Amino acid sequence: MEDDSAPPAAAAPAKESSSSSACKDVPNLLSSFVDTFVDFTVSGGLFLLHQNDQNALPHHRNLGGDPLPSPPPLQTYYPPQDRLIAIGDLHGDLEKTKESLRLAKLIDPESGKWVGGSSTLVQIGDVLDRGGDELKILYYLEKLRREAARCGGTVITMHGNHEIMNVEGDFRYVTHKGLDEFRGWADWYCVGNRMKSLCKGLEQPKDPFDGVPLGFKNVKEEFVDGFRARIAALRPNGPISSRFLSKNLTVLVVGDSVFVHGGLLAAHVSYGLEKINAEVRDWVHGLKGRFAPEYCHGRNAVVWLRNFSHEFAEKCDCSALEHVLSTIPGAKRMIMGHTIQEFGINGVCEERAIRIDVGMSKGCINGLPEVLEINGNSGMRILTSNPLYEKKKNRSPVESERRPGPGFLPQEHGPKQVEVKA
Repeated sequence: MEDDSAPPAAAAPAKESSSSSACKDVPNLLSSFVDTFVDFTVSGGLFLLHQNDQNALPHHRNLGGDPLPSPPPLQTYYPPQDRLIAIGDLHGDLEKTKESLRLAKLIDPESGKWVGGSSTLVQIGDVLDRGGDELKILYYLEKLRREAARCGGTVITMHGNHEIMNVEGDFRYVTHKGLDEFRGWADWYCVGNRMKSLCKGLEQPKDPFDGVPLGFKNVKEEFVDGFRARIAALRPNGPISSRFLSKNLTVLVVGDSVFVHGGLLAAHVSYGLEKINAEVRDWVHGLKGRFAPEYCHGRNAVVWLRNFSHEFAEKCDCSALEHVLSTIPGAKRMIMGHTIQEFGINGVCEERAIRIDVGMSKGCINGLPEVLEINGNSGMRILTSNPLYEKKKNRSPVESERRPGPGFLPQEHGPKQVEVKA
């Protein structure tokens, strides 16, 4: 008699193969869950699903292993944008960051989600130091970057001198809250690594503290854990630097506007703007040693220069600025942060130098948020939350959000500015 049960038995291997294939995905699913859980905890409640980011390299692969591959190039030049918002230094103040974005109508006032459509946002650097929300801002800007991309918008982040300093391990301007925030990150990151290490199908996680000293001269014991956490996170090819800071540009050209944290000299342009972006990005990824390239150091560095942001207009080197702009095809103005403008965003050198650092962070001068809006190539205006301007100009509540500019102050005297070193 024939065995009618034979056919089902023959189909069993296919079912078993399907089950085996599903099981193979478990380690990666677990890893993704752990990473998302750590992100949610560290970022203050943001769901930031991990993506296959082509700009990210596996951190610490260069510690005694094979050389890291070069990541793909960053985009230095962009065509004119229908609407561009430029925001100055943030310095660890998440509340002021969101106030600025709400002022620009880029985020929903309640949910904080991107509502800027196809707008372009440029943050000109100095997210780090002087405040306690540094990581939260990095996570938040990354969240907006993804949300904007789904709507046809663009979020561009840039290096300031404080990003360079922190990747190099210079923590002179870190706050106690900043140390605590990174110490909390390290605790959760290591918890996540221990969870991953329990899964046989995953590669053993790298120790982020590998090579980090256990103590530091002249650092109080209570701050040692925070210092170690910052080094682990932000050193070249660290988990935070490689994930977030590696996406930063050092120089950016959008239409006829050049963006840079400090300023550009002719020598920088001659060296090559795309080359500068590539070399700094490679350094952040751990491909170029411990210290940033030479043009990131000293008073004439691209992230330190103040030649075009002096408090008195007549002391700004307008002839040098004009020469620099003439060497960049189509460039009409340079937009910079770095030097606090106490009376708000302004322009000098016939508005060829636009200064947008208003010192909004509570770690600086707690200035009122202002942002620069550029429509098309040259239509500029300043969006401000300053109630004094509203009273002075007798504007309506709607109009008070905008003031013509940037040359709204008498340039022969120049806008008063407060210079906060570094």
